[in-house]
Amino acid sequence: QLQLVESGGGLVQAGGSLRLSCAASGFTLDYYAIGWFRQAPGKEREGVSCHSSTDLSTYYADSVRGRFTISRDNAKNTVYLQMYSLKPEDTGVYYCAAVEVAPVRQMCVSSRVDYWGKGTLVTVSS
Repeated sequence: QLQLVESGGGLVQAGGSLRLSCAASGFTLDYYAIGWFRQAPGKEREGVSCHSSTDLSTYYADSVRGRFTISRDNAKNTVYLQMYSLKPEDTGVYYCAAVEVAPVRQMCVSSRVDYWGKGTLVTVSS
């Protein structure tokens, strides 16, 4: 099976930090574009950050740029999202995603995705 499993979500106070992890199984992430999406209560899903290993480009949503960092560890077949200075508006379900060879903006803005995780909940209290 091809699967992405997120972990690391939880409750954190505003200004705090959290690192999300996404482990891939059934395929390797080496040549995939990877990304993180989120859906806040009452809002549409949005692309948070996406990265392509083929053109070495990275996309960040304006709302998280400078606070979040996406990374990957190919040896562990795992994707990470490091989040700093969390705000209550960062609250939502976070999903990791992967697509085989796609432009970063197309992945994050147009949700061009082959594989989705089931999500992990991040709650930021004020």
